[in-house]
Amino acid sequence: MIEQYKRRPNTACIICNTPMYKRPVEMQRNLGKVYCSRACYGRSCRKELPCRVCEKPILASLNKRTCSRACANTQRAGTYYDGRQLKNNVVSQRAVKHQLIAARGQRCERCGYSKTEILNVHHKDRNRKNNNLSNLELICPNCHSEEHYLKNNVLNR
Repeated sequence: MIEQYKRRPNTACIICNTPMYKRPVEMQRNLGKVYCSRACYGRSCRKELPCRVCEKPILASLNKRTCSRACANTQRAGTYYDGRQLKNNVVSQRAVKHQLIAARGQRCERCGYSKTEILNVHHKDRNRKNNNLSNLELICPNCHSEEHYLKNNVLNR
């Protein structure tokens, strides 16, 4: 081939710096961003954030702040917890149920069913945050499902 017609590299891949030739029109269309392969283009599309402890890159799409459990423990070291138990709705609802059993007995307030393990706490005003004893009822699952599901059932109309 004649030396004057041989293409010489006029740019380089912005990821791996491989020298290559691209037409000037292509470089203009892509705003100077040229890649030697699809792999380099894929690497350029990755969004990475540094680990908060060791600065190692992490994929941003994973919503992580640290790269490993060891870095997470290092970051958490020195965090002071005041010793109180965090709010646990299961424990608080169980306590409400035990209060109702102590106050009103171990039976369903509607039908008299006596298995305390399966009795449910029903909020009369349907507001779960209103835990006044006057708003609560201790009822069996059958009565509870009648209260919530049978009143609005199309077949009962």
